[in-house]
Amino acid sequence: MVYGARHRDLAFQEIPAPAIPVFCEDHHKPEAILTALHRAGFADRQFTAVQTTIEPLLITASVLGRALGARVLSPSTAVLFRDKFLQKQRIVNAGLDTARSVLIEDLFALGAGFTMPFERAVLKPVTGLATQTTSAVDGLDELLATARRYRQQRISTRTFVLEEFITGDEWTADGVVSDGELLFYGLGRYEQPCLTTLQDKAPLSMRKFDPQTESWAYEAADHMVREALGALGLTDGVFHMELFHDPRSDRVVFSECAARRGGALTEEEILAKFGVDLGEAAVQCALGWKPEVDVRVRAGTVGSVYFTSRPGTLAGCPSPAELTELPGVSFARIELPIGYRMAGAADSTTTRIGMAMITAADPQSLERRRAEVLQWFDERLVVIPAATTSAELRDWRRKTHKTDEFADVLYGA
Repeated sequence: MVYGARHRDLAFQEIPAPAIPVFCEDHHKPEAILTALHRAGFADRQFTAVQTTIEPLLITASVLGRALGARVLSPSTAVLFRDKFLQKQRIVNAGLDTARSVLIEDLFALGAGFTMPFERAVLKPVTGLATQTTSAVDGLDELLATARRYRQQRISTRTFVLEEFITGDEWTADGVVSDGELLFYGLGRYEQPCLTTLQDKAPLSMRKFDPQTESWAYEAADHMVREALGALGLTDGVFHMELFHDPRSDRVVFSECAARRGGALTEEEILAKFGVDLGEAAVQCALGWKPEVDVRVRAGTVGSVYFTSRPGTLAGCPSPAELTELPGVSFARIELPIGYRMAGAADSTTTRIGMAMITAADPQSLERRRAEVLQWFDERLVVIPAATTSAELRDWRRKTHKTDEFADVLYGA
């Protein structure tokens, strides 16, 4: 298993035996991976397959697989699952409903002569992920202002796609394809669209649709899920697809699709709700084995919620063990270590202190439990405020710890 510097520095996930860890300085580069494998003594080894669940490494894995003579997603298919513009073009050519889009080759060079094709649009990196560096723009002036801001920030991304703004609920489909056959997928939804969540500085929350009690959702999305996968050419692997659903018209619009497991607690939610292990299925598909998908639908509602940060240094928070003692919390993960300096507003859908998976009898009960768990967590979250003077930090300690140990008391008084 090849891993990079960020994985080592985070020290969050251990690589279990019998996997052999191989450290690579930059696992985004085929050169760095191949040289690391050679240094580790794997130059003459035959590899069966190359697989990744990290989206920016999809094309890297594809190129490496071809170089190593191993099973892998083809480079031409990998491109369709990384480039949002090319992906939507393929969906359009298949006659499926999706947002209109325009490629902006270099956002930094965008000028006043550009013709705004949509009254309202979403601007996003062409190979972006997790809603990072993504903005809703109303008109040309706002688009140009956003371009200037990104240029001033010297962001590394310059090629963007401008998409027609689509309203509605944001849905997800996570499933398994083997030898061109769709073996399984589970539908879900974000409680509000990801971009809206970031704009509102709200905790990201989602839940899974029940195929029995919410069969209407599967009936609405089934054609799009199947046809989109066929159009994009995914024949073996797991996928995470996002759709927009208009509750008034029942219209389903394709948003985007990744050839990997969904982020956050998607894997855990799918396992809890449907009994399907997407991680295991991903490895089996990569090896060319047909996963034995045994779907066992759990009654009730399964969902999750983020614990968001506020500016400052993390000084304390509830542990996963404490969280899972709460009613309805079946799994929890705290990802940031004590002492971590946290930013304020989230800049992507990966910004969080941790997450919890919650089960309830129905969506309404889930929503109430989410609110209760969030409040409980926030009441126990201890953050040393950012950008404060020494006097303000002393005041904070007095209020938080009910102590005045910094008082300057005259000797003998």
